[in-house]
Amino acid sequence: MYDTLMLLLQVLGALGIFIFGMKLMSESILKFAGEKLRAIMSSMTTNRFMGILTGLFITSLVQSSSATTVMVVSFVHAQLLTLVQSIGVIMGANLGTTITAWIVAAGFKFSLASVAIPIIGIGVALSFLKGHKRRHFGNFLTGFGLLFLGLGELKGSVPDVKSNVEMLEWITNLSNYGFLSLVIFIFLGTVLTVIVQSSSAAMAITLTMASLGWLNFEQSAAIILGENIGTTITAFLASLPANVAAKRAARAHLMFNLLGVTWMLFLITPFSSLVIWTYETVSSAVPGFILKDNELTTKLALFHTMFNLFNICLLVGFTGQIAKLVTKMVKDRPDASRQTTFRYLRTFTLGTGELNFREATNAFQRLGDLTKSMFQKFIEIYEHPDQDMSKQVKEIDALEKESNILTDELTEYLIRCTSDEVSEETRELAYSYLRVAAELEEIGDCCHRMTNRAVRRYKKNRLVTPLAEKEVVQFGKLVERFIDLYSSKLSSEVSAADMELTIDFEKAINEKRKELRKRSVNRMIESPDNVKPELLYIDIVNTCERIANHARNIMQSLPKTHD
Repeated sequence: MYDTLMLLLQVLGALGIFIFGMKLMSESILKFAGEKLRAIMSSMTTNRFMGILTGLFITSLVQSSSATTVMVVSFVHAQLLTLVQSIGVIMGANLGTTITAWIVAAGFKFSLASVAIPIIGIGVALSFLKGHKRRHFGNFLTGFGLLFLGLGELKGSVPDVKSNVEMLEWITNLSNYGFLSLVIFIFLGTVLTVIVQSSSAAMAITLTMASLGWLNFEQSAAIILGENIGTTITAFLASLPANVAAKRAARAHLMFNLLGVTWMLFLITPFSSLVIWTYETVSSAVPGFILKDNELTTKLALFHTMFNLFNICLLVGFTGQIAKLVTKMVKDRPDASRQTTFRYLRTFTLGTGELNFREATNAFQRLGDLTKSMFQKFIEIYEHPDQDMSKQVKEIDALEKESNILTDELTEYLIRCTSDEVSEETRELAYSYLRVAAELEEIGDCCHRMTNRAVRRYKKNRLVTPLAEKEVVQFGKLVERFIDLYSSKLSSEVSAADMELTIDFEKAINEKRKELRKRSVNRMIESPDNVKPELLYIDIVNTCERIANHARNIMQSLPKTHD
């Protein structure tokens, strides 16, 4: 019993080192080039074939199809990708994840565990140097070394077949049920991937057992097929709190992998023969083929790659049909047209903060647009006291509620991002966004408060002189220009010229506010009966100036250009 427990702990420890190394590699490359990867994702998906290349490239870099598919789900939710485009990226991600199988197979050919320690040493040394890029690259090397160290330990921890005859007989007996045996091993592969939450780790376990004689080619191939199904669970879980479009993207991932496994179920024997023929042809044509001494694991890596490649070629022409199928599976909600809040901010998955930060950027811009729209509608209401503006008042109420919800969600998301493994640049940007989001919410509250004052003034007929009313509208137009300035800078950087313009705006608005207040006080002295209308007038003028103060704070908090 003690020996069994120690053996289990050794296997789990080795697997833990492998998974941690893979995670460190993935996080480091995201910190090193996260913004560029987000840009690639949003710009290189113009058609299904470019989407496939995008998914292949990004997954090969981050070594995690789960990270790529979770990013796809969030991008679909944010409407940065269409459903058809997302299917192309998912196809490419499936092909990109086969790189892991080749890395693991190489680990059994070469004694990479022996060079893992020097690699870790170099990586750790780099991680102490100045400069974010050097540290991220050092962490990448450390993760790379840990990955192969864990792989070597995993291979050494799995017991010898000869000393566990009963276990080998049980596995062999599972192969005696014909077609049902194939289904059983596919199920085992699915369960294994769901448990370890990493298709890469599941692949490492499968190839390790195959290299040590626990599994033959057919059994291992079936388990690999099951791992292709199990890896879809991450995107599925990420889509649960998301909108309909994101749920459809996750279902598309599942359907694509299920369709591939289904046709392979009936063609696995001739396909396996094709894989073996391809392996032998390459081995004979290339005498120095680096992995030919490790036949079984190399054949399995080749099987994994060829299966995903054939599956893409077979189904790439049916992305439209797959999209229609998942659209029927996930129906539109009756109130979908009225959903305006960014619920996708709650689909945050730990470890994907760097990739999904674009979601916060989009919501941030949306929040700025809300405040701009609210102020414009306020000016429209104030400018027409003799008309029924109840529709515009209701619109401002709805925008104010949306603004509050969006601010809460954005704040929660940004806090999660700052506590996640993100680059220092992203963390600083998140802190900046937190400050600006608070200022934007205050502007929304000011617009809502001024609207209530304007409605009261209209209902109780508390109007000042026509000239004074016109001056407030002109004052509002000046504030609106200031709002236009910060709105244009929410998704870019603020230059020195922008800050000079900010100072000019604030000075002009403050002087105008003093001038309007002084005139209002003089009118109250001349006509004491108009005190209440003038007090409403002054309150609106003061609130406009307060909005200008918040606008100044926004410009000061936004990232600055490095001239």
